This record gives sequence, C-alpha cells and structure tokens, in this order.
Amino acid sequence: MKYAKNILETIGNTPMVKLNKLTKDVNALVLAKVETFNPGNSVKDRMAVKMIEDAEADGRLKPGGTIIEGTSGNTGMGLALGAIVKGYKLICVISDKQSKEKMDILRAVGAKVVVCPTDVEPADPRSYYSVSKRLAEETPNSWYVNQYDNLSNTAAHYEQTGPEIWEQTEGKITHFVVGVGTGGTISGVAKYLKEKNSNIKIWGIDTYGSVFKKYHETGIFDENEIYSYITEGIGEDILPKNVDFSLIDGFTKVTDKDAAVYTRRLALEEGIFVGNSAGAAIKGLLQLKDEFKPDDVVVVLFHDSGSRYVGKMFNDDWMRERGFLDEEITKAEDLIKDHADKPLVVVRTEELVSHAIERLRKYKISQIPVIDTNGFVGSVDETDLFRSYVEDKDIADKPIREVMGKPYPVVKANTSIEEISKLINKDNQAVLVDLGNDRHHIITKHDIISSIK
Repeated sequence: MKYAKNILETIGNTPMVKLNKLTKDVNALVLAKVETFNPGNSVKDRMAVKMIEDAEADGRLKPGGTIIEGTSGNTGMGLALGAIVKGYKLICVISDKQSKEKMDILRAVGAKVVVCPTDVEPADPRSYYSVSKRLAEETPNSWYVNQYDNLSNTAAHYEQTGPEIWEQTEGKITHFVVGVGTGGTISGVAKYLKEKNSNIKIWGIDTYGSVFKKYHETGIFDENEIYSYITEGIGEDILPKNVDFSLIDGFTKVTDKDAAVYTRRLALEEGIFVGNSAGAAIKGLLQLKDEFKPDDVVVVLFHDSGSRYVGKMFNDDWMRERGFLDEEITKAEDLIKDHADKPLVVVRTEELVSHAIERLRKYKISQIPVIDTNGFVGSVDETDLFRSYVEDKDIADKPIREVMGKPYPVVKANTSIEEISKLINKDNQAVLVDLGNDRHHIITKHDIISSIK
C-alpha cells in the first residue's frame, strides 16, 4: 500500500504547469512551479519543516517546547503542521496588513496569533521582529525560528525545490523568476541551479516600498525607499541573511495594483488560484519578456493559495476601494455608485456650529451642505470652521447661518468628470449630484482623486 506516515511526508514534488494565455506575448516556454499543492498550501512548508528538524538535531528545539516566529502567515502554517505532528506549541507573530484568512487559518491549526502594527521600524518594540524576539526571551523552553536569518531556510530549497525544478525541466531551464521576501527560496534554488549550469539567470521580483532592487544594483541600503505597501509575502525593509545577492542576476519591481490585478487574472485566465505574490511574480515576468529567447525555458514559482486572499484581491469592494479595479469612471454617478445608497449628511441653518463639528467627526468628512425649508442654502467646510474657531472661541454655540459659505453647485447624474473637476476649486470644495426623487449626494476632491487610475 502507498501512503504517507504523516502529513509532513506529502511536502514537495509539486507540479510544473505551462502558462498559456497570460504569457502569449512572451517568446519562450513559461512554466509555473505551483507550490499551493503542498499540504499547507505554500512553498513555506518545505523550509518550515527543515528548520524544525535542524533545530531538533542540534538541541535548539527540545521536546515539549514552544516554537515562536514572526510570519506573514505561510511559514506559520508550515510550522503549525510540524508542531502538530511533532508535539510542539506554536506562537505566530503576524503584521496587521496580512489577510484575516491567514490569521484564521493559523488559529485553526492550533497556533496562538499575536498581531503587530505594520507601519513601524523593524527595531521598534512593537514590530513583529521585536515582539517575536521578546516572546522567545520570555517563554520557557522556546525556540525563536527567525526565518529571515535561519540558513536552514535556504538549505531546504537547495535540497528540495532546486533539484525538483532541474529534474522537471530535464535541465533545460534557462531562467528562474520568483518573489523575494526572506530570500530562502530564491537563494536555495539559485545555488543549486547555478551549480548545474552557471548560465541560468535568476530574477527576483520586488515591490515598491522594499529595499532589495536598489541594494542589489548599488550596494546602498536606502531608507527613503522604505514605506508601507499592500503586496503580501515579498519585499523587505531589512536585509535577511538568506538573501544571497551574489546569486541573483537582477530584480524588477511590481506595483501593488499590478500584483493584485494579475493575481485575479491568473485565476480567471489560467485557472490557477494562487496568492498575491504569484500575481507580482507573473507581472514581473511579463516586464522581463525582452530578456527571453524562443528556445528559453522560464520557470516562475507561485508561493501560495488564493484562498488566503478571498477578502482582499478576490474581493471587488476591497479592490475598488484602492482603485485597483479598472472600471470606466466618466460621469458623476460613477463616482458615487459605491455609496449612493447612504443618506446625505446635512446640517440646518439654525443648528449650532457644534452640531456640524460633531457630524464632521462622526462621519469622518470634511464638507457638509447646509439646508433650510427651501433646500440647499449654504455649505460648511472643516477648514473654514477651524479658522472661525481660532478667531472666536465661542463660535461653537452660534448658529450655522453665521459661518456658512455659499451653497455647492448641483449637477446632474450624467455630468462628466471633466465638468465636475472644473467646478471644484479653492473657493468651492464639493459638488452635489441630483439623483432624482429629491435625493442628492456629494462629490468631493477626494472622490475625484480616488477615480484616477
């Protein structure tokens, strides 16, 4: 009988799949190494088990111990499988930009999940690097994995992923393309492949907000390049020891929007339901298409499953909020369609200024139309209110009519964005849209800016 003794024995030997539609303009054979077929649905299963086994072998991880790691979710899943089979406890420290699905999955497999803010420096005590280290110091009989600097990460891909790719392509591979986060996958695979054939080119996919590309090209660690980004699983604001830049031939950067859009396109056009870094990887490959020749065999690695992003990249509302959906927006009604069902927030002429201030705070808005029994008669803007308050501290108890500005222009639902843009200026911060049946909505400068693709 053929069976695995436990779930860990099913890790590896993932399929290689030819890409067809998305790569029709690439003059080479493009193959995807689809790592979602691992039991934890990601490439990280490989290195998670390798790191556990190496730590067991040298005594860093003792029986009944607690494994502690900072993770974007996938390494945590691999560690969880290892912890379940081998009898360890697991604490995963994760940043708040990671999808809710990833956090829920980790809890489902028995991990304790600690969530930390994304937008802090790595050395900040609140960062998931710092919290992981602190928890390891405070927890008896614990082992801090540190996948970024733990070279068992790279070793796993040198021993497993690299040889699989070489064998599956019968040694014909000419280029390897992969997103770079901890660096273990690209460095381990690159080391193995270049030992087999030094002419194989290794391309890393980076994201805007990460330091890898510039550091590789210039040797400069530029802190000005570090800022918050949406793409998950690739890019870093540190230089992990697992990233061996000497093995990487080049990097290309992919925007958050392109990564998200191509994640969806992989599912729709290739039938491959994979995660956010896969979208970045295939878009990066397309950006590199001039590097390839007709006889080349290009392998791109897809890290994880799309199931971990159903509330993000595969959610239309999430995509729309970030301007990632390429919807045609040409008229007033297009700008407000996502919130046209919400009532218009207004203030009456005889209400107090304090009431308007309360509404600005409650609804997190900057402009409010003023009405009386005849209709729209004025407007209130937070900047004007602030200026009035500086001049007169008693302004909060005065009626709105004493501080209101002129009413906002009213346009029809089919008015073009160009016409609306002309109406919004320094003296006029918003426009009202007549939706019929005595219903109106407001368009602000923010709505116009949000519509820009």
